[in-house]
Amino acid sequence: MKKIKFLLPAVAVAAYVMSGSTKQTVTPAKPVEKNISFALYKGNDYNADVYNNTSATVHIVIEKISSKGRTTVWEKTFDAQTLKQYPSLQQAIAQTVKVPNVFDSKEYLEVSYTLTYDSKGSQLQMQNGVMVKGNGTDKVYISI
Repeated sequence: MKKIKFLLPAVAVAAYVMSGSTKQTVTPAKPVEKNISFALYKGNDYNADVYNNTSATVHIVIEKISSKGRTTVWEKTFDAQTLKQYPSLQQAIAQTVKVPNVFDSKEYLEVSYTLTYDSKGSQLQMQNGVMVKGNGTDKVYISI
């Protein structure tokens, strides 16, 4: 009986020590900074006279998306230019946007843009979007 009284506390202490060593501590994910580069350029030759009175405006929005919803983190509208004024891909209008505090495990970024063409008062809107999930700098090419 004395052996059992002695062994019982020893087993309890051993079980407590072993249970504490198997627990894993969860460290919260660290936020990262995402970089998104834009290249805005004309994708066609707009030298024909029919394009002389046609302009385009570009509106770009970056949103952070999580289970809690959407948050706009950056937005810009590029002023209207005639189609001929937009540069070729080699001389594209370039801009890099840095988005801080993105939690990769819970969030991602979505880039959406709207091209608005205006020809003598008639307008046409085209929308497109890209999901950004990578590390480093993601590139988004927007062809007018």
